[in-house]
Amino acid sequence: MTPVLLAQATGGAITAPPIAYGAIAPVLIVLGGACVAVLVEAFLPRHQRWPVQVALSLVILAAAGVTLGVHAGGSPAALTTLGDALSVDNPTLFLWGTLLLLGLGSILLIADRSVEPGGAFIPSSASRAAAAGGGGESVLPGIEAEDDRDYGEPGSAPTMQTEVFPFALFALGGMMTFVAANDLLTMFIALEVLSLPLYLMCGLARRRRLLSQEAAVKYFLLGAFASAFFLYGLALLYGYAGSVKLSAIAQAAAGSDRSDTLLFGGLALLVVGLLFKGSVGPFHTWTPDVYQGAPTPVTAFMAACTKVAAFGAISRVLFVAFDTTRWEWRGVLWAVAIVSMVIGAVLGLTQTDIKRMIAYSSIAHAGFLLLGSMSITEQGVSGTLFYLLAYGFTTLAVFGVISLVRDADGEASHLSQWAGLAKRSPLLAGVMTFLLLALAGIPLTSGFTAKFAVFAAALDDGMAPLVIVALIASAVAAFFYLRVIVLMYFNEPAPDGPTVTVPGAFTTAAITLGVLVTLLLGIVPSLALGMASGGPFVG
Repeated sequence: MTPVLLAQATGGAITAPPIAYGAIAPVLIVLGGACVAVLVEAFLPRHQRWPVQVALSLVILAAAGVTLGVHAGGSPAALTTLGDALSVDNPTLFLWGTLLLLGLGSILLIADRSVEPGGAFIPSSASRAAAAGGGGESVLPGIEAEDDRDYGEPGSAPTMQTEVFPFALFALGGMMTFVAANDLLTMFIALEVLSLPLYLMCGLARRRRLLSQEAAVKYFLLGAFASAFFLYGLALLYGYAGSVKLSAIAQAAAGSDRSDTLLFGGLALLVVGLLFKGSVGPFHTWTPDVYQGAPTPVTAFMAACTKVAAFGAISRVLFVAFDTTRWEWRGVLWAVAIVSMVIGAVLGLTQTDIKRMIAYSSIAHAGFLLLGSMSITEQGVSGTLFYLLAYGFTTLAVFGVISLVRDADGEASHLSQWAGLAKRSPLLAGVMTFLLLALAGIPLTSGFTAKFAVFAAALDDGMAPLVIVALIASAVAAFFYLRVIVLMYFNEPAPDGPTVTVPGAFTTAAITLGVLVTLLLGIVPSLALGMASGGPFVG
């Protein structure tokens, strides 16, 4: 509508939509802070950027957390704002809090420079030049001069690439917008805002640089296809409902006599894009390669935060827009969930790289999470939210531990290199054992409570056969977790095996945070379950 027609329709005055600044302040702070971080990269000398970026990122996350706590502490009613583009309800507040806490742990892992001198984000040519006193050859032709110019004189200490901090903040802001989006167009824009920085972050590894860049290219190409599916599905749903708002789609689906071809065709394409982002099989093909090739702190960030964002959005779309048509699409998602669980559990058994093994574990967990998302009930929503919280912190701590086991070539990610690790570092082996048992769903860990919550919701919603498949998949997946434990405790370490690096304060804090949350959610889950049960999604 043109301004003239809009003015005529509103009696001569153009009114802006009301904006609840207090409700959306956390998102504004994160995205605004990311813009400030870009200016820091542009204007500060390189040697000053790391401390400023780390401090700025932590202050931004703390400020967003405080504003979220102030808003949530007042027991606010659910609302929509920005022209109904964002919905701030109880699930949104819970997901925002989860993302901010996981983002804090991820920033700590990213910022650490003690595990690997100079940090994990630095061109390999610069590190070679520093180690050899200059003259190192570049992995890629034509970048040696640029690296030497940007990173100081040959023989000097390598400096971390700090552009990763604004990338992480932009991705986190996109994730927070993604889970709150109340219309599909806003959701698509948020999807791109969270995805593009991740594509770049995956290619910034210091070691195994070509593998890292290959992973980034694969992620980008497959992500572009997934975005195209999402956008085409959006177009079909707009053609069906005449609107991209989730509530309008729900109303059209409940009371329209139009053909359902556009509705279910659009839903299918839309869900493909969302399932790709959530690493749900069979739309998982990017996951093992990207988990293995990306820098481990970035892998931790993706594995924890992106899973939360993807399933938050999936649950909102299914709950708000497609509740009335659940019996038409549920059978297809049953098959998708089974495929994801089987792929994750079975192919995880064949992996020899621990990062790829955790990638297939995430695919199996995505199948479990889909049970909660398909349960269009308040119990299903609360179970899914709790599962995302528990899984995110466990996974974050797992990758923090993986980053500490190293040899001369960097991280020792081959399973054979973990043999006898308990004899080299009993504490690290004990922490890893506890985290793996949590991923397996053993009692007194958050994994058990999370699976129980999701499976109970699925049973109450009539999905008993799917729960049986999930239990079998959980038992199969437990084998490859136990295999790592047996390797660490019941095998002798190789004489030239890897060593355990003493973690710095940042990595120690991130791992400790993940372990404590995993333990507390397993022993006293009632507080988190109560917060997750605050109410349904609101459109």
